[in-house]
Amino acid sequence: MKNLYIMGSAGSGKTAMAVGLALKFKQEGLRINYFKPVGISTTTGKPDEDAVLMKEILAMKTPLEVIVPTTASPFYLSRGNRSAELLGIIRDAYNTIASESDIVIIDSAIFPHIMGTIGLDAPSLAYELKANVLYLINVKNDYSLDQTVFFNNYIRCKGVPVLGNIFTHVPRPIWAKIEGVYKPLLDENGFRTLGIVPRITELSSPSVAQVYELLGGELLTGEQHLDLLVEDIMVGAMTIESALTFMRRSNNKVFITGGDRADMALAALETSTAAIILTGGLYPDVKVISRAMEKGVPVLLVHYDTYTTIEKLSELTGRITANDKESIKKAVDNVERYCDWKTILNSLR
Repeated sequence: MKNLYIMGSAGSGKTAMAVGLALKFKQEGLRINYFKPVGISTTTGKPDEDAVLMKEILAMKTPLEVIVPTTASPFYLSRGNRSAELLGIIRDAYNTIASESDIVIIDSAIFPHIMGTIGLDAPSLAYELKANVLYLINVKNDYSLDQTVFFNNYIRCKGVPVLGNIFTHVPRPIWAKIEGVYKPLLDENGFRTLGIVPRITELSSPSVAQVYELLGGELLTGEQHLDLLVEDIMVGAMTIESALTFMRRSNNKVFITGGDRADMALAALETSTAAIILTGGLYPDVKVISRAMEKGVPVLLVHYDTYTTIEKLSELTGRITANDKESIKKAVDNVERYCDWKTILNSLR
């Protein structure tokens, strides 16, 4: 058997695809295990949520520190170039997992290019681990297809087989364009499409922890409430009177405003808010922190401007947890109904 490396940008549904394929392959009588060579480090020290999920649903006995042997932060290069050391750690951990597996499903970091400076990006690791690649596409516009073709070509240039591509979280209005335009263009470029998966609400709401993982920054309060789900994103760029109307209509939102807009942040805290994001690196009035602590709302300080923050958040989708049986079932159903899983499995034999 060969290994399957699932790649894609943040928001492409890598976790849901890993869950669906792993459980489907397991139903076929195969020993399936999960490996994530590079996780994302956080200041909270909490274990990688994807690894916790996969360890439980696959009943893996392997310790979490083996399933995710290395981590990276947006400032990982401050530790110097430790590529040889880290690659050795990754290989040892992989060999431990592979020894008890028919197929290892390998999950890429939040973006496939992470740690590319020191040669530990996902395509380079796929080559080192002799894995085949399944690339996931979360289409936002035509540039998404450009990125897909670029990465597919790069992966092949690294000497790694690309099994194919799967479009994920697809809104119904663009389904026809994917089938009539994007899929034929991928075929012309020599890359096949192995699935088109529709957007499922239950699988598309991210947690506050994911927001923190993506944006980094400083968590000022609310560490114990990072599991809250985000249903909406709202920007406080209007008068307080106008904003209040929209705040009350929006449930479980992430509210984005500058650290100098204490009035906006305090107003948001009186409505259904999952987290406050303060942009521009501006620390808020102490009243904001005090009220957020009372309400149990996480407050995250980032150094991005508001536009960049919104752009980054557009990449997020939901995360499945081990006790969310309905979402796990939907992940398997999506693989069965919308993905050519038999071709994927036969390609790995």
